[in-house]
This record gives sequence, structure tokens and C-alpha cells, in this order.
Amino acid sequence: MKQRGRHRRRRQGRALRAVLAGAGLALTAAATMISTSQATVADDPGALKPLTSSAELDGLRLTEQPVPQRSLDRLAKAMGRPVGVGTVLGGADRSLRGADECDAEERKALPVEPAATHAYCWAPADSATRRWRPESVTTSGDAEDSGRWGDHRVILSGWTREAGDHPGLARVAFVNADDPDHLTYTWALLVVPVDGGRDFRGLVSHVSGMVWYRDKLLVTTSGAERDALYVYDLRRIHRATVGGDAVGRVAGGWSAHGYRWVLPAVASYRPADGNCVRAAGADPSARPCPDGLSLDRSSTPASLVASQAVPADDGRRTRLWRYVLSGDPARSGLLATDSGSTAVPDEAYVTKTDDIRGVLSHRPAPSAPPDWYLGRPADEGTHGTLWRQDARGAKAVGCGSEDTHRCWGDGTGSLSYWQETGDVWSLSGRMLFALPLSSVERELR
Repeated sequence: MKQRGRHRRRRQGRALRAVLAGAGLALTAAATMISTSQATVADDPGALKPLTSSAELDGLRLTEQPVPQRSLDRLAKAMGRPVGVGTVLGGADRSLRGADECDAEERKALPVEPAATHAYCWAPADSATRRWRPESVTTSGDAEDSGRWGDHRVILSGWTREAGDHPGLARVAFVNADDPDHLTYTWALLVVPVDGGRDFRGLVSHVSGMVWYRDKLLVTTSGAERDALYVYDLRRIHRATVGGDAVGRVAGGWSAHGYRWVLPAVASYRPADGNCVRAAGADPSARPCPDGLSLDRSSTPASLVASQAVPADDGRRTRLWRYVLSGDPARSGLLATDSGSTAVPDEAYVTKTDDIRGVLSHRPAPSAPPDWYLGRPADEGTHGTLWRQDARGAKAVGCGSEDTHRCWGDGTGSLSYWQETGDVWSLSGRMLFALPLSSVERELR
């Protein structure tokens, strides 16, 4: 039986590679049709410049604000004993489709170069709706050195509701990735306790960045949310008891917009000197809000990397920065803070790259400076750009006869590096995909 299973996976693997190769050839052919005038998506941003202004560095400080323990305890008492990730995965009721089951329109969003080695599209019910948009991804490769959470390999993907009732709601897909040929998933709604834990409201935010480290999930905020980041405890997942579109306490129990699982926030981080400033055309010196997040396991200690999504011609400078993660077991998964509960950036840079949506930092060797990988969305069409930038300069992946830089996915998905396997995971359109970081490096030589 095991031998037949191995043969089946090999056949499916060959079929997947054939499908992706065919898609790659078609996309490369399309890339060659881009004219020379269209080939350069953005001017070369040049080298990163260290940010040394004390005023600007102070604007990156974040103050930690825990949700009172009594509020969390009151909510748990009312909703019932919380569960962990394994229980949620055990109730996975949907399946991701392999690349060979995705239609041509869905596969068109995949990178041209380098080609994806794993690619999936969501269940038809989730792919067909345009009310929700997938924006961010993190994995158990971020959470633990082993790449597993308990017995499972897990992928989390953050989605934002863009239309219909309750616009701005945020949900997370919990994906069981134990079998790469058969990924299953289910949904949990992100919420914020209110009224001392007697109720909760939905998190109204684009989750454009998401990092799972140890037992905590950190997500970006947007819109009317005053905080820069919210923190969720993956040991504290609750069951909704009532169906329907409502969010919070209702007659007969607890509702989570139709989802089975609820994740209540346990903390948040707010700029130390006020609220986040997100509006286009804001004062160029205004404190930035993180739009992209990723985990850098190649730093010592591990660090949380953040970026802005400053539009072109906005007047502000795009900043990249990082915070050290706490090594205190009592503060597992949280940022390292000073005596005033404030996280101070460990380093920060300015880049000329605008509209960054995905950010990744990785050291090619322990003593080497980090390389920064920046995903930029398409100006038009389907494909965006992936830049590698450091203190020496910048280079983008090229493809096609005109050597266009429009070779990445649509550029709107976050980036997550699974250190155990060497793969970078991201989202493009309605596709979830992965490819080796080494293949990106080969394209950048």
C-alpha cells in the first residue's frame, strides 16, 4: 500500500510539473510580447540607505497593549474551553485544488520566472467569490525550527472581506499541509474582545501581513483600527455556537459570521507616540504603519520584518525595518520590549521601491548582511516585480526576450520563507504557491 502511495505521488508530481511548465511557457511567451517601453516596471531603486534620524526611528517604536487577562478569562468561561491548532485542522472541511485542477485564468497569476514548484487554488466556493481577497501567508516553518506544529505541517492564509455585509472583516484559512498532494483547510474569524470580555467584535482590517512565531500570530491592521499590529494566541481558539452573519454574542450563544472558529486578540501594538498614519499624501515624516510582515529566522535572535506600501508619487519615503522577538519563555511570540513595554526597531532602511506588498529578509550566511526581497504589484496586467535589495544595490528577476521585470505573481501577496524546506510561499490572485529561494537567487545572478 505504501509503495502504491509513493507511485501515486510521483505520478501526481510529474503531472504538476508538466502543468506548471506549460503555464510557465505560456506566460514566458506572453512576456516576450511586452514592448521595450513596457519592460521596465520601475526605475532601479539602487541601494538601501540606513535610517539614522532619531526622530524617524522614534516614529517606529511600538507600545505593547495586552488585553486584560480577566477579559480573556471571562470570554473563555462564556464560550467554553479554548482549543488548539490540531483540533481546528481535524475539522477541515474544504480542499485546495492542485494546479492541474485550477483553470487557466487562475494559473495565469503564477510567476513567470522562477516557476512555482507547488501551486494550489482554493475550493470553488472560495475562489468564485470576489467578496473576500487572500492577502497574506505564514507557515509552521515560521512557528518552529522543525517546521511542524505538533504533528502537523500547517499553512495559514489571511483574507479580507472587500464587499457585501461587514466589509473589512478578516479571516484565516488553517491549512493542513501534511500531504502536499491533498491540502485541506477550514476558516477562523479574527476578532477583538470588547466590554471586558463579555462580547467581541470583528477585526476590521486588511491582513496584508501575517507572521506565526511560537504560539502567537501577529497581523497588520488598516482602516479605522488605531493599532499597528494585533496579536492572537493559537492556543486560544474558540468554537462559535450559532450560525448566521452576526459577529459576537447573540441570542442563544456566539456567532462568527458563519464560521466555526473564532480567534480573539490577546494584545496589540500601537505607535508609541500616537496612532498609525495611513492616508495617502500624509506628512512625509509621519510615523509609518507596517503593511507587510515576515519572519527572519536567519537573524540572531529571530526578528519580525516590516515594510510600508507607499504609493508612487506619494511624497513619503518607503521604510523597511525590524524588531527583535522576545527570548523570554513567559513572552513567547511577542516583541522584545523595554521597561516601558515599548518595542524599539533593531534596524531600519529607506528604499526608493514604492508600493511594496511583500517583504522578506534573509542572510545567505550567518555573518553576511541580510538580503531584502521586495514584492511589488503589477502596474497593469497580471505580473508584478520581485526585487532583491541591499546596501550595495538592487536587482530584479527578469524574463522574456525583452528582459522585462514583470515576472513575479501579481505582487499583492506577502512572502514567507520556510527555512526547513528552503521554500518561499506567497499568494498571487487566487493561487497559493511556493518555490525555492535558491531558484530566485539563480535568476538574480
